[in-house]
Amino acid sequence: MPATPMADLPRDVDTVVIGAGPAGIAAASAAAAAGRDVWLIDEAARPGGQIWRHRDPSTLPRVARRWIDRLDRSGARFRGGTTAFDIEPAPGDGVRLGIDNAARDPARITARFVILATGARERLVPFPGWTLPGVIGIGGAQALLKAGARFEGQPVVIAGSGPLMLPVAASLAKAGARVQIVAEQAPAARVIAFGIRLWRAPARIADAMRYRAAFRRARWAWGTWVVRADGDEAIERATLTNGRRTWDVPCTLLCTGYGLVGATELARLAGCDVRSGRVVVDAMQRTSVPGVFCAGEPTGVAGYDVALIEGEVAGLASAGREEDAARLATKRARLARIVEHMDTAFRLRNELRGLAEPDTILCRCEDVPRSDLDAAWTPRQAKLYTRIGMGPCQGRVCGPALELLFGWESARVRAPVLPVSTRAL
Repeated sequence: MPATPMADLPRDVDTVVIGAGPAGIAAASAAAAAGRDVWLIDEAARPGGQIWRHRDPSTLPRVARRWIDRLDRSGARFRGGTTAFDIEPAPGDGVRLGIDNAARDPARITARFVILATGARERLVPFPGWTLPGVIGIGGAQALLKAGARFEGQPVVIAGSGPLMLPVAASLAKAGARVQIVAEQAPAARVIAFGIRLWRAPARIADAMRYRAAFRRARWAWGTWVVRADGDEAIERATLTNGRRTWDVPCTLLCTGYGLVGATELARLAGCDVRSGRVVVDAMQRTSVPGVFCAGEPTGVAGYDVALIEGEVAGLASAGREEDAARLATKRARLARIVEHMDTAFRLRNELRGLAEPDTILCRCEDVPRSDLDAAWTPRQAKLYTRIGMGPCQGRVCGPALELLFGWESARVRAPVLPVSTRAL
C-alpha cells in the first residue's frame, strides 16, 4: 500500500488506528469498509507489524496476504514511518494526537475515534552475560531474519518461555542455523496441559507440530533455563540448568526472552484503565476513555487470531456497527480462555528472579547494575537515585524486568512515549 505524504494527513480526521499489526489491519479494514474515513499509522514502512514484517509480500503466510489485500481494498489510508508520541482529550469531543514523521513536519491532529493497536514487546530477564554481543531477544532474532540477516552454520541456543520460541526455532533452522537446544523454563506438565486444552484450536496444534518438525534434530528441554552467558568479546557458550544439574552449550547466538508484554504506554497516557499490565476494555473493545478503543496485545497477549477478531470488533464498533461487532465478540470470548491457559502454562519460575548477580547490568541504557538498587525503594526513588529507566528505551526493556525482580510497576507515563525528533517537542 503506497504511503501517503504527511502533508496530506488532515488536522481533523474521523478515525486513526495506531499500529499496523494484525489488530490494526483488521480494525482499519473494518472501519473503512463500514464507511469511516480511516488513517492507519505505524513506525514501519509497510503494514504487518512484527509478526507479519516483510520485504516481499510473497513470503507472508496466506492469512497475512489475505488481510493486507483486504486493507488495500477497504479504502483505509496507510501512513508508514510515523510515530504517535502523545495523546490527550481534545477540547469538546475527540482525541488529540502528537504525530511525528522523519520525512515531514510533526503534526497535532484531532480524531473522533482512536483505535490503539500498539502490539507488544519481549520481556527480557537479566542474567550474567546477557549484554554480550550475540545475546538477543527471541523476537529480535525473528525480526533480523525477516530483515535479511544470515545465520547459516551458526550454533544457536534458544532459551526462554512461551509459544514464540517454536516459530523462531523453526525459522532459524530453515535459514541454516544449527539449533543446539530449545530450552523452555516452564515445567513439562504445565506445557502439556496447555497443549491438551488447545483441542478447540486445532490450527494452533498443527502449527506447533509443523514448527517442531523444522528443528527436529535439536533437543527440546522443558523445565530448563539459561543462567549465564560467557565469552571474551562475544558469546561463546551459554550455561543452562534444569534445577538438578548445570551444563554449558557452545554457541555464537543465544536467543532469549520470557514472553511478551503489551505496549500500553499510549493507553496509560490517554488515561485508560490499565490493570495487571492490560488495557481494560468492554465487549466492544472500548476503553474507559470516550472515543478510544484498544485491540490486540495491549489487552492481553493471545496470538494473531485473537488480535484479528479484536481489531475487527473495534473497527466495527467505532463505525456504529455494534450488532456485527457483537457476533464477533462472542467468538473472541471463547478464544479468551486461551489467554488464561497460556498465562498459567508459561508462568515464570521464581528462580529467574535470582539470576542477576551484583554486577549484572539491569538497565543497559544507563549502565545500572543490580548492586545499585534496593528492593525497598519505590520505582520513583530508583529513577531519582540511579536514572534507571531514563535512557532512550524509556524503561521499555528494563521496566518489565524490574517488575519481575522487585514488583515495581511501571512509573508514570509522560509524552513523548517514544523517541521522536526534537522538532516534535
